[in-house]
Amino acid sequence: MEGRVVIIGLGLIGGSIGLSILQENPHATVIGYDVKEKEMRLAQAMNAITHVSLNLREEVEQSDVVFLCTPVLQTEKLIEEIAGWSLQPHVIVTDVGSTKSRIMDKAHALEIQGFSFIGGHPMAGSHKSGVAAAKVFLFENAFYLLTPGKNVSQDKIETLKGWLAGTKAKFLTVDPKEHDEITGMVSHFPHIVASSLVHQVKKVHSSQPLISRLAAGGFRDLSRIASSDPMMWRDITMHNVEILKQLLQDWQQEMNEVIRLLDEGDADAMYYYFDEAKQFRDNMPILQKGAIPSFYDLFVDIPDYPGIISEITGLLAKEEISIVNIRIMETREEIYGVLAISFQTDEDRKRGERCLRTTTPYEVFTV
Repeated sequence: MEGRVVIIGLGLIGGSIGLSILQENPHATVIGYDVKEKEMRLAQAMNAITHVSLNLREEVEQSDVVFLCTPVLQTEKLIEEIAGWSLQPHVIVTDVGSTKSRIMDKAHALEIQGFSFIGGHPMAGSHKSGVAAAKVFLFENAFYLLTPGKNVSQDKIETLKGWLAGTKAKFLTVDPKEHDEITGMVSHFPHIVASSLVHQVKKVHSSQPLISRLAAGGFRDLSRIASSDPMMWRDITMHNVEILKQLLQDWQQEMNEVIRLLDEGDADAMYYYFDEAKQFRDNMPILQKGAIPSFYDLFVDIPDYPGIISEITGLLAKEEISIVNIRIMETREEIYGVLAISFQTDEDRKRGERCLRTTTPYEVFTV
């Protein structure tokens, strides 16, 4: 496809969209705008955009597609501002926000003028932020939810999908309210739970200083998403208040049920509570990309001697297998330690596992 695209907000998501568009459409013009000039220059150097924005209004008014890749509160302000500009009649405006009902209400200002607004939410991310972390394959096999305005034609939806074909995402069209209910449950609510867990540990930290040293394993995995950008999550939470309040009330009832089981001391009932959760969780497609970024970990039992980590990473590098994180979970003199290696995709983890099983004598396992 050829045409003019404007991307407002050159972070992880905006940069990755630009990379995927230009890989699929090398002759397209992709103009990038960000409040941080450094991010714009870096995006251009990475070939995530072809031009840095010099006059945003003028460029938006001449564009075929506009991507609003900003935090949701800023997206609302941008929609209000753009609604007063002289856009092309055929323009498609879309966003990437994690909430949709308020965004779609705000987008009515564009729709009454005859412009097409298609809400969007690519359900993939990373533990890193900024355009430097952008990847052309970030959305591959991830769900990309679309919430088109009431008067948007199917042709416009297909046109937007065409521009996003390079993402290799799986597109689903959903109602904005349904979107917010689903993402509230699988993304926004878990973030509040993770943050509250950290707060609970923080409260006892002064009296139990060892807790920060021993809080590994399950605590690390459960609380990882609490390290996400607090400003972004503030905005998301304020956009989905009623749904989150209901989910938290339901959670309180669930915790009251657990307290009842503990009060009764019924070991069989407690077993079935855990077993039912295990069976349901084990049958979920958790290895697919979803609302919460997935990380694919591989664990290697390694001896404690100089150069062991570079030996392992060197073997992976030789096979051109990229890793996103590496950490030592335990390493002490004269005993084995556990090296945890995180990969971007499940396929990379499988390749890494095959590589290390065939080239080293160490035990390699997943959990």
